[in-house]
Parts: sequence; C-alpha cells; structure tokens
Amino acid sequence: MGLNIKDIIPRKEMEIPDLKGKTVCVDAYNMLYQFLSTIRQPDGTPLMDNKKRITSHLSGIFYRNVNLLSEGIKIIYVFDGIPPELKASTHKMREEGRELAKTRYKEAKQEEDIGAMKRYGSQLIRLDETMIDESKELLKAMGIAVIQAPSEGESEAAYLNKINNEIYATVSQDYDSLLFGATRLIRNLGLSRKRKTFSGWVEIRPEIIELQKVLNMLEINLDQLICLGILVGTDYNPKGIPGIGQKRALDIVRKYKQPVLIFGAVEEQMMSLSEEDQFDWKEVFQLFHKPDVVNATIKFEKINEKEIKRILINEHDFSEERVEKQLEKLRELKEQKKQKGLGEWVG
Repeated sequence: MGLNIKDIIPRKEMEIPDLKGKTVCVDAYNMLYQFLSTIRQPDGTPLMDNKKRITSHLSGIFYRNVNLLSEGIKIIYVFDGIPPELKASTHKMREEGRELAKTRYKEAKQEEDIGAMKRYGSQLIRLDETMIDESKELLKAMGIAVIQAPSEGESEAAYLNKINNEIYATVSQDYDSLLFGATRLIRNLGLSRKRKTFSGWVEIRPEIIELQKVLNMLEINLDQLICLGILVGTDYNPKGIPGIGQKRALDIVRKYKQPVLIFGAVEEQMMSLSEEDQFDWKEVFQLFHKPDVVNATIKFEKINEKEIKRILINEHDFSEERVEKQLEKLRELKEQKKQKGLGEWVG
C-alpha cells in the first residue's frame, strides 16, 4: 500500500553514477516485491527454475545489484522483523487484493488475454521464508551488507540513514521512509529503465527526495508531516480519513499545527470510518515518531564467487554464461578496490 503524497512533495531526477562512492540502505522487502512483480514472463508468471521454484527475486538481486555495485555504490539491505499489530489491516487488504487478482488472472487466461494475465499475475506475489533466506545468502555472497530489523525494515533503514553520516540515503518506493525521518529517499533505483503502461512505454528514472527540502517547501516540521501522512493514509491506517486528500491534509496541518488540534479538527470524519477501519491516531503517530529500531552493526562480506555460482547455477539453473559475464564485472570491482587500497598504502 504505502503512503501517497507524491503530488505535493519536491523531487529531483538523478542518474545512478551520481551515487558513486556513496552507501545506500535498501528496504529489502520493498525491493524484493519490486523484483517479483516486474521480472516476469510475457504471460505474467514469474521466472522459475527447472523445479518450478520462483527465481525472479534472485534475478533482480543479482543483475540489478551488479549494475549498482559496478558504479561504486555500497549497498545495505534491511529485512523486516516482526510487524506492528497495527499493520494487520494492511496485510488483510493485500490478501484480499491477491484473491481478487487470482480470479481475474484465471478469467484472463481463459480468454487468452496476455496483457491482463501479466497485469494480474504480478499481483499474486508472496515472499516466503525460503525466498527470504536465499535472498540473504545471495546478497552476502555479493558483498552486500544484510541487516535484520527488529520490526519494520523501512523504519530501521531510515534510522540508520539518520544516525550514520556514511549512509547517504534510503532506497524504497514508499514515501513512509520520510515519515520515519530518512534524510534522503531514492525511488526507482531497482526498476528497469523502461516500463510498459496503457499508453505505451515510459522511461523510469531514479529520483531523489530530500526530507529537509520537503519540510521547507511545505512549511511544516517532521511531526506535522507525520500527521499529514496519517490524514491521507499509511500502512497503519490504510483508509486514512474520508474526504481528505493530499492538498487538503496539508491545509489542515498548516492551519492547526499541533497534532492534538489537527486530529481534533477531523474527529467527526474519523468517527465516520467503519469499525474495522477506525484507528487511534496517537498509536499511529508513535509508530512513526518512536519506531522499534536498533543501531545495527553493518558488515560487508567479501565477494564469494563460488557461493554465487552455487545458488544461481547449481541450485536454480541460471545460465552459466550470463552469470559469468556479471561476475567479471565484480572481479573488476575487486581489482579496483585492491588498486585503490594499494595506492593509499603506498601514499
């Protein structure tokens, strides 16, 4: 689901080489779901190995991250832990969406509608424990740091970005990272450069959103941005407040300023929510204001070609030729690091 405030916040397009020499912290589940939903066959089914096990996530991890690593970017993946209880309604909505997509996919298959099959097929995705574990193994073998968050990966990534000057930005498609206090949010980093839409192919470029610029432009502070998000709807209160969109939410926040006054002004609309969709705004506010996070130890393993080949070629039937071609890029990266280290030692 995620927060939708795209119409009111400033962002700037960027190029991947702009991140050379920088470290980014990735919301792992968000990125893996991107890979699962976009890396698919023409009929909408995910990539699979000879044993019919899904490999779209492994393909995304390997090929997309090799490109980023080759640009001199250091990468940290942060995985979800135990989600807050308030996120149960979001999980329920996602499950209902999958059931509907399953029905539509079957109908499209009977009608041999390839476009609809691909569209609904991408909505049937679900990460299981095996996929998560093998993702972690592959990431570590590629020299990418892996962190296990106590709760939300997104809030942990934002926290590490906030307290560690070495971490330049968080990477996610969701704007919630800003509510958690991420100093910079990069979107579209894991997507292919072009995406097919109803009107044809469109180019997808990475974009960077800076929290301070957002607050300055909207003329609000972080607590007020959290309130704005709750009014519109977050993963913890996905329906938001009836009749309140992004611009009206901004007007309300600017007018009333204090959280108590802001939600006091919309109390009547909140009461109109169904019993299932009602929420305690103070609980939601606290989840953003004081999330369950830790100052995790960040460790970058050495690149392990043997392990990469085991996972991709031996275990999941990836093309040895294609994998070898990408490994050559990683070898060049290792050599560059070695030469740089030698130069610094000699100097």
